[in-house]
Amino acid sequence: QVQLVESGGGLVQAGSSLTLSCAASGRPFGRDTMAWFRQAPGKEREFVAFIRWSTGYTGYADSVKGRFTISSDNAKNTVYLQMNSLKPEDTAVYYCAAKPAGLGATMGDAYNYWGQGTQVTVSS
Repeated sequence: QVQLVESGGGLVQAGSSLTLSCAASGRPFGRDTMAWFRQAPGKEREFVAFIRWSTGYTGYADSVKGRFTISSDNAKNTVYLQMNSLKPEDTAVYYCAAKPAGLGATMGDAYNYWGQGTQVTVSS
């Protein structure tokens, strides 16, 4: 059974940093693309960042580029999202997702597996 378990969310002040973790289990993820998405209240889910596990290639949404960093620890089957210079508009539930290699790394509908989400709240 595939499981993606996020952790690390919380309440922080604007300008702070936070690191989210996503522990993956249940299948070989070595060739997968892993990503973070987020959804704020009343808004649609949006892409945040992705990483291709086999190559380490990454991509980011313009809104987080330069502030967020996605990384992976293959030995631990864990993906991280380091978030710096947080803004109130970063407030959302953050979801980890996984899909086989291929197109659609920024598209939520392309992902087969999802975590339960972790809340990030940034106060002004």
